[in-house]
Amino acid sequence: MFTFSPLQGALSEATASQSLLELDGGVKVLIDVGWDETLDIEKLKELEKQVPTLSLILLTHATVPHLSAFVHCCKHFPLFARIPVYATQPVIDLGRTLIQDLYSSTPLAATTIPDTSLAEAAFSYSQPQFSNNFLLQAPTTEEIAKYFSLIQPLKYSQPHQPLASPFSPPLNGLTITAYNSGHSLGGTIWHIQHGLESIVYAVDWNLARDNVYAGAAWMGSGHGSGGAEVMEQLRKPTALICSARAGEGGLSRGARDQQLLDTMRRTVARGGTVLIPIDSSARVLELAYLLEHAWRSEASGVTEAGALGTAKLYLAGRSVNSTIRLAKSMFEWMDDSIVQEFEAVADQGGKRTNGNTDGGRGRDAGPFDFKYLRVLDRKAQVEKVLSQSSTPNELRGKVILASDTSLEWGFSKDVMARIADDSRNLVILTEKPSASSKEKPSVARQLWEWWKERRDGTADEASSGPGSAEQIYAGGRELRLMDSKRAALDESELPLYQQWLVTQRQLHATLQGGGATNLEASADVADDVSSESSESEDESENEQQGKALNASTAMGQANRKKVVLQDEDLGIMILLKKKGVYDFPVKGKKGRERMFPLAVRRKRADEFGELIRPEDYLRAEEREENERPEANMLQRGDFNEGFGQKRKWDDVGDRRHGGPNRRGQRGGPMEDSDLSQTQQGVIQDELDTVEDEEEEVISGPAKLVTTSSAVTVNLRIAYVDFSGLHDRRSLAMLIPLIQPRKLILVAGSADETEAVADDCRRNAIEVYTPPVGASVDASVDTNAWVVKLSEPLVKRLRWQTVRGLGIVTVTAHLTATPVAQKSLPPPSSTAPTQAGDEDGANKRQKPNPDGTTNSKDMATTGEGDKVAVMPTLDVIPAALVSASRSAAQPLHVGELRLADLRRTMQSSGHTAEFRGEGTLLIDGSVVVRKTAAGRVEIESVGVPTGGGPATRMGGTFYAVKKTIYDGLAVVAGA
Repeated sequence: MFTFSPLQGALSEATASQSLLELDGGVKVLIDVGWDETLDIEKLKELEKQVPTLSLILLTHATVPHLSAFVHCCKHFPLFARIPVYATQPVIDLGRTLIQDLYSSTPLAATTIPDTSLAEAAFSYSQPQFSNNFLLQAPTTEEIAKYFSLIQPLKYSQPHQPLASPFSPPLNGLTITAYNSGHSLGGTIWHIQHGLESIVYAVDWNLARDNVYAGAAWMGSGHGSGGAEVMEQLRKPTALICSARAGEGGLSRGARDQQLLDTMRRTVARGGTVLIPIDSSARVLELAYLLEHAWRSEASGVTEAGALGTAKLYLAGRSVNSTIRLAKSMFEWMDDSIVQEFEAVADQGGKRTNGNTDGGRGRDAGPFDFKYLRVLDRKAQVEKVLSQSSTPNELRGKVILASDTSLEWGFSKDVMARIADDSRNLVILTEKPSASSKEKPSVARQLWEWWKERRDGTADEASSGPGSAEQIYAGGRELRLMDSKRAALDESELPLYQQWLVTQRQLHATLQGGGATNLEASADVADDVSSESSESEDESENEQQGKALNASTAMGQANRKKVVLQDEDLGIMILLKKKGVYDFPVKGKKGRERMFPLAVRRKRADEFGELIRPEDYLRAEEREENERPEANMLQRGDFNEGFGQKRKWDDVGDRRHGGPNRRGQRGGPMEDSDLSQTQQGVIQDELDTVEDEEEEVISGPAKLVTTSSAVTVNLRIAYVDFSGLHDRRSLAMLIPLIQPRKLILVAGSADETEAVADDCRRNAIEVYTPPVGASVDASVDTNAWVVKLSEPLVKRLRWQTVRGLGIVTVTAHLTATPVAQKSLPPPSSTAPTQAGDEDGANKRQKPNPDGTTNSKDMATTGEGDKVAVMPTLDVIPAALVSASRSAAQPLHVGELRLADLRRTMQSSGHTAEFRGEGTLLIDGSVVVRKTAAGRVEIESVGVPTGGGPATRMGGTFYAVKKTIYDGLAVVAGA
């Protein structure tokens, strides 16, 4: 059994993705925990109802439509954090930076308390009026990191049998495998195998290669695309769940890149500012890589010098520094060209170091070692950049990549408000914005609608290249920008909030079964967090909600607040925390107070083993050099840690106190990237010193205050497709090659979905297009039953083990056994019926003349009551043995790998080499091919007609044939 239900995103232009798969036995798999830019908590109501029944969760992309609700559900939905979650490592790391950017950019991400929940509290409270803008408690940075540490990382093409949630039925051998989907770093196509069901879940994939991301792994093994046929693991699934949403461009990668660069040149040439709204985790790497290398090409003279060489390039986002830093450690997840570029740079760096030459400086920066792209992670830096205007004598444009794509939050909204009134400026949309709300469309969606209307005409400037993007005038239309801020609750609002809070605490304590924490990781989750960080996070006072603080919590609070604990507060931990204490009275104590404390330090490890601490392997002189600066700082500690004091020429300056918002500064000689940034002007130095204004910190309950402002839009609008999604042509070509038995279309508008469905129905494929909330039964059409083997039959079976599987051929007689009865005596038995069986329930069944058994007698008792029966295979009666004899052909079970065959033949003294795809040539005379369907073909030249290996060539043929048979298990017919 397999039923599918889309919770969000089906038959709609909304991009949020949530899908629920229910398999045989009540196993439920949730794929993606997406949201949209509205951040409406009402859209998560159906998901909240399903939480107590979920078995596991799979994540596909590190984007807002695919995982932006994950942290919200972990914090506010009881039991959600106890469900095992699986994703690739880039999705985990980049998803964490995305969520941190989201919550630090807008208070709306914390979401407001639902009206229905607040109304229940208001009903029991005398206040008749209540407002619906009370904010829920937003997760802290530590909580976000903790929730993402619960996700189990997987690699591509790694079959994995996950563990189920504590409240889930058994998974019964469920296997999940991740494959590359393109579109984003670590993006995943999920293959789910459960019994006879083989399900492929592919949403938002891209078959074509990008500059950074490899294409989807439909056509080849690994994470890159290649080959001419769909890989065997993804071919002929019982159900293919695919997105109908396609890209709007249709251009090749080179033409698309050139179109974007030509469009920007026309704007920066006249001193304008180009705004490109982007996300902060997925497609930002593709755009940042492209623009950085375009600036490098013009600076080095590879391409003709143009306006881009004089323009300034910026990347604005609160978490983009973390995103770029993580990207530098994930080259193995990117396209092979990125890996080759990184290796080439490393080789050049090694040669220059060994040769001790300085030639070629500035041309060997790594793929993400930005020389021209300036990262802005503070709002004050963005405002400083926008305040710099080009002079009439020197027109220097700006190109700003800013998050988020919706223009509803993040630095992109701030830039939009500043540049909207200037007709020289341009905003370039890189993907079709989501239409999550028809009443209140996002800013990006409104600009998209204006671009489609073309009401005020198109810029008549000559195109600088083939396929250049059109620039549409906004025409002075008005655009309303919403600004959200946190504000403390009034005294009149606090009682209502406290009443609601008490109700929620009672509900959470009930659902979690006596106060069990909802932050328990699964047994198979990789624990990469040290014991100190785990304690400090698990013992946060925000999670204690009315529960008594234990000794560990008290110590955690004391460490944070620098409070001195008394001996009675430490309890049994005084033996470890206080020196000179060796005795502790345990009389009358219970639980942990009666056992000597043991501090277990967890070891950090990765797939290669335990992590190495470099400081443990320092030489004595190196250790002294590292300790010397600390000693100098201690000597200056009496003078306010050296701040405001002059230091001597030979003193080492401490550059570690740059603050959390300071860009990382490297010691030692200045690198090429530092030189390039300082050569761009004094603005870079000024940007380093700019700090955001300290906002008022609201620690208690807060509410959301929203204000709107009208902006006159005179800038130009362009669209260049950088969404990284498949096109209609790729979908029409690929689905017939995949050959799914059933196709389920999600993630697309109604028109897109119906168009794809009509095309697929012409190929005789059963297509489903369920709306949001509806369920479709897409079970495999093969009928299968669970049968029981009788003891006499089991004794006659001869099992053969092939790669851990037991295989046997069976010729038997089908009977029915009551469930309450262990087994029936074989029909051929002549044993008399026991005298005590007066009701006839255990009587021997007499076969009918046609060899069948009277099923009516088997399903009823002597009184005529129906009983449950189990299909049972038993030994064929002697009277029917001769009539049921069949000539069963032997079966060859196993998988032939040409690489193993080549190795075996070479070890036997034969020559073996690959010639073409899927072809092995042995001794220059025998060819072995393996087709896509698994069929093995052997061709030879000079096989003797008399039989037997009479000649060398004939001997090779029989040797190859024998080797192939030796590698397979021959199951004889029964």
